[in-house]
Amino acid sequence: MNEKQVHKFVHRYLEATQCSIIEKSPAHITVKLSPSADRELTNRPYYWSFVDRTGEPPETMTFLFVTDTQKYDMITAAKSSSQTERNEAASPEEAAANAALGRTLGFVPNHFTANVRLPREDLYFGSRRLEQLFTAARTSGSYVNLFQEPDRRANNPFQSTPYTAWLGVNMRVEFACDMKREEIYSYGISLATGHLVEHFQDRLQEIKLTPRLPSNVHVTKNGLTLARALNIIEQSLERKLKGYDYSWAVGAAARLDEELLRIKSYYEPLIQSATEETKSAVEEQYRQRQAEIKWQYEPRVTASAINCGIFHLEGID
Repeated sequence: MNEKQVHKFVHRYLEATQCSIIEKSPAHITVKLSPSADRELTNRPYYWSFVDRTGEPPETMTFLFVTDTQKYDMITAAKSSSQTERNEAASPEEAAANAALGRTLGFVPNHFTANVRLPREDLYFGSRRLEQLFTAARTSGSYVNLFQEPDRRANNPFQSTPYTAWLGVNMRVEFACDMKREEIYSYGISLATGHLVEHFQDRLQEIKLTPRLPSNVHVTKNGLTLARALNIIEQSLERKLKGYDYSWAVGAAARLDEELLRIKSYYEPLIQSATEETKSAVEEQYRQRQAEIKWQYEPRVTASAINCGIFHLEGID
């Protein structure tokens, strides 16, 4: 994951959590966190329990997120050098004018003039803070409820466009033995008609989505429950998986038998020659080794949902 990808992800997360972006460049983002993002990222449970108890308006933290450390440090150093040169080049008349202005204005409180030191976080793939953002995004973004933005507004304010609710689920299928392979499947099913489509995520990529219900839109009545829709998706995936070639599993089972036979030939003589005091320990070690070999080599197929959502799309499908 390079710097541009990190920057794009961080920017999307901050926008999705409604944070206030104060300043940004291709190398950094200065942001005042929203209450939800502050709760996720700052680890201030006592402060937020105080806010919840008293009803006081929360004061969220402001951060400087640097997504390209080298570029940001170069820009900062160049700005500092330029400012120093301007100060040194100021004429005596300008210095006198600034001094006179200061006497005219009188005392200026320090908190208006002091450089505010922001907490800086360097975000790169593998950094603690970026991993925290990934975790927050996975937790909060595992389920969404979105509406398609209409391409054009209806001329008649009394005209209403029908929208159909779709259940979209991205599934991960893992084929595992001593080797591992993963496949991603994206399903969408209409909750009105039960129509099932694959590659649903590709369809969503071409549509503008919003969390707010657009004007002049009504949602059609659902004909399927979520449980029934999910059951249809699972059945469709199961039928697909049954048609796969599982020769890899046959080979993995053969390797499993070979490994079990190998450790059997090693441990059985040890158990036979062990004393009463050491025999139970050797047998326990043998059982643990068998379990490890089975976990490593035993072929298995597992399916799990990565994320899902309800997507209200234009039309009745």
